[in-house]
Amino acid sequence: MTEKTTPQTPFPAASILGYPRIGRRRELKKAVESYWAGTIDAAALDAAAKEIQLGTAKRLQGLGLTEAAAVPGTFSYYDQVLDAAAHLGAVPARFGNLLDAGGELDIDGYFTLARGTKDQQPLEMTKWFDTNYHYLVPEIGPETSFALTSSRIVEEFAYALANGVETRPYIVGPVTFLLLSKASDDAPAGFNPLSRLEDVLPVYTALLGKLAAAGAAWVQLDEPALVVDQDTSAGEIQAAVARSYEVLSAAPARPQLFVSTPYGALDGQLGTLAATGIDALHLDVFKGGVPSAAALAALGTKTLVAGVVDGHNIWRNDLQASADKIAELKKSVATLAISTSTSTQHVPHDVEEETQLSEQLRSWLAFADQKAVEVVALAGLLTDAGTAAVQPAIDEATRIIASRATADGVRRAGVRERTAALTTSDFSRSEFGVREAAQDKALHLPPLPTTTIGSFPQTSEIRTARARANRGDLSTDQYEQLMKDEIKRVVELQEELGFDVLVHGEPERNDMVQYFAENLEGFDVTVHGWVQSYGSRCTRPSILWGDVTRSAPITVAWAEYAQSLTAKPMKGMLTGPVTILAWSFVRDDQPLGETANQVALALRDEIADLEAAGIKVIQVDEPALRELLPLRKADQPAYLDWSVNSFRLATAGADDATQVHTHLCYSEFGAIIDAIDGLDADVTSIEAARSKMEVVHDLEHHGFGRGVGPGVYDIHSPRVPGSDEVTELLSTAVKHVPSRQLWVNPDCGLKTRGYAETEESLRNLVAATRTVRAELLATAK
Repeated sequence: MTEKTTPQTPFPAASILGYPRIGRRRELKKAVESYWAGTIDAAALDAAAKEIQLGTAKRLQGLGLTEAAAVPGTFSYYDQVLDAAAHLGAVPARFGNLLDAGGELDIDGYFTLARGTKDQQPLEMTKWFDTNYHYLVPEIGPETSFALTSSRIVEEFAYALANGVETRPYIVGPVTFLLLSKASDDAPAGFNPLSRLEDVLPVYTALLGKLAAAGAAWVQLDEPALVVDQDTSAGEIQAAVARSYEVLSAAPARPQLFVSTPYGALDGQLGTLAATGIDALHLDVFKGGVPSAAALAALGTKTLVAGVVDGHNIWRNDLQASADKIAELKKSVATLAISTSTSTQHVPHDVEEETQLSEQLRSWLAFADQKAVEVVALAGLLTDAGTAAVQPAIDEATRIIASRATADGVRRAGVRERTAALTTSDFSRSEFGVREAAQDKALHLPPLPTTTIGSFPQTSEIRTARARANRGDLSTDQYEQLMKDEIKRVVELQEELGFDVLVHGEPERNDMVQYFAENLEGFDVTVHGWVQSYGSRCTRPSILWGDVTRSAPITVAWAEYAQSLTAKPMKGMLTGPVTILAWSFVRDDQPLGETANQVALALRDEIADLEAAGIKVIQVDEPALRELLPLRKADQPAYLDWSVNSFRLATAGADDATQVHTHLCYSEFGAIIDAIDGLDADVTSIEAARSKMEVVHDLEHHGFGRGVGPGVYDIHSPRVPGSDEVTELLSTAVKHVPSRQLWVNPDCGLKTRGYAETEESLRNLVAATRTVRAELLATAK
């Protein structure tokens, strides 16, 4: 056995892979944003972070995770992939030297990578596997210099230990880190970041040595990329896994190595990891299932950490099903421990705080705290008392899950009859050429028409008015007048800037999914159920628990009022069925496609009402289309079939002259370009600014034939793009996509931005459009 500087501590029988890190009341969000605003200093930010970290550790101990290393050290100021880059010194050369005098990436340098500068775009952002969390994409090239440039993980461990909690330090593993990275701008064509593996392993080894010296018994290396079908060959990945954990397990001084593989079945890489010198291996057996006895036998004396509790959704765990998996695993595994399938960072903190929900609905749910309790209960099956001690909890879970199936609203006869009566014609519109001619006649738009994605800044005045209305301090009429005043302001601003297709700004909407959930049957919403989306941004996913139907129009009155203020086309704004599912916690008792069709029919009715009110452009946003794509390629066709069809079901009832838009953001689109085409939207707007128009190459290669708006303004950073920068991006788009198809728009909605930066950015967007229009006209002459 490899020598270690710490005693051999058994892996805890009960543990979780990670925990929400934003704070129970979003304390970290508030502290980080205060630091960015300059109202607190670095010391105050550090103090707030330490309070959250220690509070989390103590809370988890109180829930039963009391063994050494049972509490994971998964805190992050912004993002776990950025944390790994910060520790490895993977700072792109385009940022210059961000290291401080001691050779470390300090907090300001860290946030620079996340948020950019006036002259530099931040790191690109994309989805973290099949979740609604976004990670920052490292940029790696032959020129990237690797060194241990942060000791924050070590310091966090030492702080918790000094305060009575022995945590388990966490970092994204080397193979996943490199597989999730992109080639830097300076890298040669065809460069693969995985080729730098030998250069990052010494840095990981150095970090392990520091953790061992600090007293860490275990370290968690997260390798979720191993459960995904990658573009890199399986053989190359297998060799990288074997080499990584051969080197790290041979480190002269290290904690015990725990490798976690969440989000699906590990499959072929199980044997590779089992043959290395790691000490414990996590498998997601909730989603990925129990491997064969022969595959498990390869683990030998290594601890198998079984992820039997779903860390990704909020439904109460079927303890009997988990107990059956544990019994099967015990037949083949020498040493077993119990955990969640994924980090619980994807769910809210505590269902007991949601007192506004019915007692019945609360009984069906398990948030992060409840999942920790479920893990502790199931770990009881590993003790001498075994099933007898755990049986009462199993029986209670079984009873509650059974009662949910027959509860009012879970199944609605009218909804079921309507979906059962659907025919092929309900999913198709006229040919695009017919629609295009009808829309040209109705809309009279110029070349390169300009628009925005939908939302405008939600000011403190808007949020205050909504809070006052919710408390009853404002009457309905008073609140609606304030919202109409804001809509008028937004319309007048767009008119003044010179936009061609306008939006009403959505001031009345708290969230693009929650707003619809509050107005559809079959949903409930939380008060404290915040979940991190990226950085300091959080959402409150709604709970879709029953059959979905619309009892009354939702958006029509607001759109009709906005259209009355302008002669220009006003977009009706809806959230698509796939995104409503992806950004909600969705019932797990029927196929997702069935639920998506129910939502689609509700939206189809809303579109008909918008058309009747005179709205000629309707946008149905699907930013999460790529997000739900299964990680294994064999499972993807079935998903793309039902997801595309649900969008078509929602929109296929629209008149030929009604221009249907959709919007997608922050994903790698090349893999689903056929599906995007299959949506059959008249205009598709796509995130493109931060990736410098990479998507236009996919569009050109595919021969995408309908309207498309690759974003020219990255709204996820506070920086204002100059008109020259926007002109360059738009000129790139024109080279690869016919100008008659191109629209000009930001990457995403403007809800999170301030008005000053928004106005300046949009003014530059319009100026750049006029420049490129003039160039096109001159070329045509």
